[in-house]
Amino acid sequence: MVTDQELRDLAASLAMKQVGLTEPAEQRQREQQETARQLREVGRQLDRLGEKFGGFTDGIAFPAMTEILMQRFGMTTNAPQVRSRRNSRSLELDVLAYSSSQKNEAYVVEVKSHLREDGLDQLLRTLKEFREFFPEHADKKVYGILAAVDISDNAAHMALREGIYLARIHDNQFEIQVPDDFQPRAY
Repeated sequence: MVTDQELRDLAASLAMKQVGLTEPAEQRQREQQETARQLREVGRQLDRLGEKFGGFTDGIAFPAMTEILMQRFGMTTNAPQVRSRRNSRSLELDVLAYSSSQKNEAYVVEVKSHLREDGLDQLLRTLKEFREFFPEHADKKVYGILAAVDISDNAAHMALREGIYLARIHDNQFEIQVPDDFQPRAY
């Protein structure tokens, strides 16, 4: 067990090292460079972990969303990771589903592990640019769905207000969760 005095001594020692009272400038510079290198490596590892978790979320979401899009919304075509390029710009969709039959609708699904307001902003920009990048669907009503494992209350409220469907994990399966009076907005 560490005593209060030992903690005070440690804090004082760290503070003195921080202001450079016990080490020559060259040694401090080497330590700062090593710390910066370690922080960059931790950042890279966190990025890789985030990518893996995002891939895991996408892997869970696509089969569940395909079923929802076909059964609930009557979509006949579902595709993950759809990319389009126009005039040196590109747009990537996590899931695109559409039907050219009687419904003539398209659904753009954005998948997030943790949905925050910036995820909603991203989907709204995507929906506004959709027809520019996918002119073959220009005649369709286009709807948005945010599928996430974790959704903040504020982001959920904002999404529903914008007419965006929400899909959440329930019993290890994604399902659409909107209030009874929800009115989807076609973009």
